[in-house]
Amino acid sequence: MSALEPNPLSLLSTHLANAVAAVAGSVVTVLGRGRASSSGFVWRSGVVVTASDALEHDQDIVVILGEATRVAATLAGRDPSTDIAVLKIDQTATPVVAAPGSRPLRAGELVLSIGRRSEGPIARLGVVAVAGGPWQSLRGGRIDRTIRLDRRIHASEEGGALIDADGGWIGMTVSGPRGAALAIPAETIERVAAQLLAHGRIARGYLGLGLQPVRLTDALVRALSLSERRGVIVVNADSDGPGPRAGVLIGDIIVSWNGDRVHTVREVFRRLGPDAVGSEVILGIIRGGEPRTLTIKITERPAR
Repeated sequence: MSALEPNPLSLLSTHLANAVAAVAGSVVTVLGRGRASSSGFVWRSGVVVTASDALEHDQDIVVILGEATRVAATLAGRDPSTDIAVLKIDQTATPVVAAPGSRPLRAGELVLSIGRRSEGPIARLGVVAVAGGPWQSLRGGRIDRTIRLDRRIHASEEGGALIDADGGWIGMTVSGPRGAALAIPAETIERVAAQLLAHGRIARGYLGLGLQPVRLTDALVRALSLSERRGVIVVNADSDGPGPRAGVLIGDIIVSWNGDRVHTVREVFRRLGPDAVGSEVILGIIRGGEPRTLTIKITERPAR
């Protein structure tokens, strides 16, 4: 390489640093879990989005703008199923994060997660390991697309902004299973945060049942002519919940939902989205070795 030719690594370095600088002003420090800090970003004027899991409590939340300005934050709402929390602050001068980009994200692309600590913004470079379609969290939340990074996440960057190499806003960096870095995409944040800001919560269906997976015995499978040996067993119950009111008892094994086989707890949660509230479901259960059906009207999950 001649002295007159630009160094491609230097050009890349400058380009990435400029991309971080353009977004860093919108990223804040969030103090919501004891002494450890996490991150967030200004989504709308006076509104901060952060990771729900980063907030241990609903009160005594502080947001640090820049490196020194501390402001009290009020929790407007949180949705643990999508790991999104919305905070309101009395500060409107901080720039908001840019509108999300429209181009699709591909595996192998470089991305930057941007958080903030007391010493200033922090940036970590990564690669998109998986870019896929919609998925549902273990808590039943609908995530519009799959974005998994090739590394783990540090606690201080959780809830921060994720951008592509051109500086386009992709979403929010959160911690997945075993600390793997995931992103809640911008379109999910736009949808959920708007509902939280307006209503304080996301409506979810509620059965009032604590469930665990169970493996049926060979004798039971043969006796009831079942095609599968998996189901979910009721291990605890809210006496005021719709399930117990309809006659579900601890020890019942749920094997079908409106005639469709139920194999896992996650399949039950998947059916308890916002659209389920107010609907009726026919559960196929096994009680004392005998099959039964119960009709349950799903209510809205109560605030806790």
